[in-house]
Amino acid sequence: MRSSKEIMEQTEKYGAHNYKPKEVVFSQADGIMVKNPEGEVFYDMLSAYSALNFGHKHPELVQAAKDQLDTLSLSSRAFYNEKLGEWMEKLCKFTGKSMVLPMNTGAEAVETALKTARRWGHLVKGVEEGKQEIICCKNNFHGRTITIISMSNDDDARLGFGPFTPGFKSVEYGNLEELEAAITPNTVAFIMEPIQGEAGVIIPPAGFMKKAYEVCKKNNVLLIADEVQTGFARTGNMFASQFEEVEPDIYILGKALGGGIIAVSAVAANEDILGVYTPGSHGSTFGGNPLGCAVSIKAMEILERDNYPQQAKEKGDYFMSKLREIKNDEIVEVRGRGLLIGMEFSVNAAPYVKKLIKGGVLAKETHEKTIRFAPPIVSTYEQLDAALAIIKEALTK
Repeated sequence: MRSSKEIMEQTEKYGAHNYKPKEVVFSQADGIMVKNPEGEVFYDMLSAYSALNFGHKHPELVQAAKDQLDTLSLSSRAFYNEKLGEWMEKLCKFTGKSMVLPMNTGAEAVETALKTARRWGHLVKGVEEGKQEIICCKNNFHGRTITIISMSNDDDARLGFGPFTPGFKSVEYGNLEELEAAITPNTVAFIMEPIQGEAGVIIPPAGFMKKAYEVCKKNNVLLIADEVQTGFARTGNMFASQFEEVEPDIYILGKALGGGIIAVSAVAANEDILGVYTPGSHGSTFGGNPLGCAVSIKAMEILERDNYPQQAKEKGDYFMSKLREIKNDEIVEVRGRGLLIGMEFSVNAAPYVKKLIKGGVLAKETHEKTIRFAPPIVSTYEQLDAALAIIKEALTK
């Protein structure tokens, strides 16, 4: 068996250096526990950025994948397959929308939402072709494609990748006045994360999303909610938009939608929006593949049956209450919803993350000063307590 050191060296030698991973090698995993090649065991408190809401190797999801692999894994959209329609109907009922468009990754779903808004803006709202505008938020994170980073103000994400896609305006996250002022007759959509995860688990002021929705309605502008990270129970509701009693015009979905086993993403909206597509106007070879659909159908069944939103709320409240008991004057704030939690420091958080990993808890800093904790929703209270004991020891100053 190869050592962690050998595996990391091989990865660094042959891979482009667009990531700087923490020095932990995943060899095996089960539930919330991860093991490296040397047999050391860790608590996974990141959950692959919320893709692993069900934990690693959930037996029902693994079985759904195995059963489908024995039957059919891919058809492409040149033909129908048995699972796609079933998956579409289930996701429509889940979101309350009448139509979905399947893709694979979160970034692909974001691109699809942007294309949808622009096409709707031209064909339905009547904005002149090429003049469509989309409003986004500062410090957003929606993915890594050229068009998506055109919405970003992160220099690391943008350096050397110009020229950028035009047609975007940025406003301060949570600032309703800036949003209203940015809207013009050419505005077709406002895209936002209900909680900004990558920015450090930033929650907008109470009532902002609801008021933003009302402003959008008044101006015939679509509200797009990027729920790739916050969706499917992570925050204590099935979708984070529900905290404001908002049903966005377009949902962007991914990560946990594939059960942590396969990449599945989608855009969900009503027919008056997604109906703008015609054959050949958009597509994906693997989008809607039967393997992904089978796993995703089972994932949605589990989310409902086992009441994951309630689990995330109760465990999140408990976890945050314990984090707030840690005595360290360098801790500025513990914030979050459900099991999407940010602990902000007044200093660089990387040394603390190193101590956490050494103790056996996997987490990662974001925006330098915030540690994001997002344990799988299946975590037991005993597991949370064991991880919290390590966290307390590592973070107490």
